[in-house]
Amino acid sequence: MGVTKEEVEDLLVRELRPAHLEVIDKSGGCGACFQIEIVSQQFEGKRLLERHRMVNAALGEKMKEIHALSITKALTPEKWQQQQDEAEK
Repeated sequence: MGVTKEEVEDLLVRELRPAHLEVIDKSGGCGACFQIEIVSQQFEGKRLLERHRMVNAALGEKMKEIHALSITKALTPEKWQQQQDEAEK
């Protein structure tokens, strides 16, 4: 069996301590394809590519088992709050 949604969540929580995290298994349960939305203070001052690399690094060896990883959002808490406020208007 491949990587589970719970394993992905656990690794990201441990390494990046997100304020918000949503992991969706898009592979139908085989653990080959995930979509991630993550908000972390550790992204402060980092470019988008650096943030994506941080997510990949947090997943470590599990990345070898993941066929596709879509990071739809990798935001700082401040930017996340701005987006939430705009969505409420």
